[in-house]
Amino acid sequence: MTTRSSTPSLFVTPVAVFLLLLFICPCLPGGLGTATPAAAAGLIEISELLAHPEQYDHQDIMVTGKVMNVQLATNRQGQPAYGFLLQDQAGTLKVVSLGQLEVHEGDQVIVEGVFSRLRQVGRTIVYNEIKALSVKPLTRLNPDFVG
Repeated sequence: MTTRSSTPSLFVTPVAVFLLLLFICPCLPGGLGTATPAAAAGLIEISELLAHPEQYDHQDIMVTGKVMNVQLATNRQGQPAYGFLLQDQAGTLKVVSLGQLEVHEGDQVIVEGVFSRLRQVGRTIVYNEIKALSVKPLTRLNPDFVG
């Protein structure tokens, strides 16, 4: 006669562990740093931003996606700047920031920054853009958590 444990097994994916550590334990070593307003708010889907841009306009947000169409530039003061498209299966956002870009085309990244549903540049209007405060490749945060 065999007995079985009635304790349910818990299945936890590496991504779930990563997100748990990122949001609950922001002070852990390994480059996660301290909690930011975007980290406290949680990860937002690109589809959610595109569906309700007015709700997130000028808000701190955090999204994840794939880096596409990287463009390097220099601003008027001579500082390095960059832009790229952040893409997932639901849609695409534009990301811009000052500084050196530390990710490459095709990298999966987490972007923290301020979302703007529209911004006017001269006669051009740019829709659905993130001014990035932080762009981190998922593999650099902890390769064990990325599948």
